[in-house]
Amino acid sequence: MPWMEIANNLPLMIESHQLRVRVDEMPLLSCHLLKGHREQYLAHLLLSFITMGYVWQEGEKNIPKVLPRNLALPFVEVSQNLGLPPILVHSDFVLSNWKKKDPDGPLEIRNLDIIVSLPGGESLKGFILVTLLVEKAAVPGIKALTQAINAVLQSSEDELLQALKQMRTSVVDMIKALRQMHDYVDPAIFYAVIRIFLSGWKDNPAIPEGLIYEGVSEEPLKYSGGSAAQSTVFHAFDELLGVCHSKESTAFLHRMREYMPPSHRAFIEEIHSAPSLREYILSSGSCLLREAYNQCVMALAELRSCHINIVAKYVLTGATKAKDGGLSPLPGTPQALAARGTGGTAVFNFLKSVRDTTMEGIIKQCD
Repeated sequence: MPWMEIANNLPLMIESHQLRVRVDEMPLLSCHLLKGHREQYLAHLLLSFITMGYVWQEGEKNIPKVLPRNLALPFVEVSQNLGLPPILVHSDFVLSNWKKKDPDGPLEIRNLDIIVSLPGGESLKGFILVTLLVEKAAVPGIKALTQAINAVLQSSEDELLQALKQMRTSVVDMIKALRQMHDYVDPAIFYAVIRIFLSGWKDNPAIPEGLIYEGVSEEPLKYSGGSAAQSTVFHAFDELLGVCHSKESTAFLHRMREYMPPSHRAFIEEIHSAPSLREYILSSGSCLLREAYNQCVMALAELRSCHINIVAKYVLTGATKAKDGGLSPLPGTPQALAARGTGGTAVFNFLKSVRDTTMEGIIKQCD
């Protein structure tokens, strides 16, 4: 399988400047023989990584204006089948991109590996797997979220209390998982090497007009790069707790939902259309429920503060260290997204705003 062959050797091909040559020689394959959603997702994973490598092989110099048809056509085809955009998204990068070394062993970092890689070595692998562990830690919280909605529908305060406590524990575990980033990812390598490969062609000064997908569109198409804002988990918790972000942040977050699998988008919509948890707690008059709700909100704000600290370390400190040079296989350290997230936002203003509006969700305690 040519896609698999190329995807298995991406770091080497990019570093030796051979990837574009290999892709240009690749046969045009159709996706109609792919069976079931697992094969479709694997195809999206492979083609998205190959695409990022193809576009950013030379860093911010010599960016191609056109994605060749033998890559663009199957990528767009499989993307349409899955309801995803034809670019690397969070569900490719993290949710579809892991395997256990020992199939019977635990879902822990020492027993995990990634399926497809890009330049960045152990730091890239760590970045993907730590993010996966954050998603894993969220699982009990997502289950508790559905229990909370059912408890509101059945007016069961005891069950709601238990669900909120479980949700808070889950968010605290997500914070612990996220802090492992410091152990597994080198800031200078993240900034100088990894970051550009997650960058998109929308709101990116390095590629302002977008990218032509040959055989798909005469006009350039614009898609945002990979971003933690594409993780369903944060959106789900915000919707349940009734957290209201600024107009600008909300617009960006809603746009990021278009980069999620359709079933994830539908799940968030479902939570949004459920009766308001916040209103239920306010009208219940229960001090215990208020306290449990506030604990969830504070934990979510703490998770966002932890994310801010990590971004500060990996973007600001990473930039300083990367200036010393010599880390990247690409010519020059990427500058276009210097203070922006890979999704194209002014990253600090956005993260701080979202954290602060989370804290504003706190309900005044009983006297």
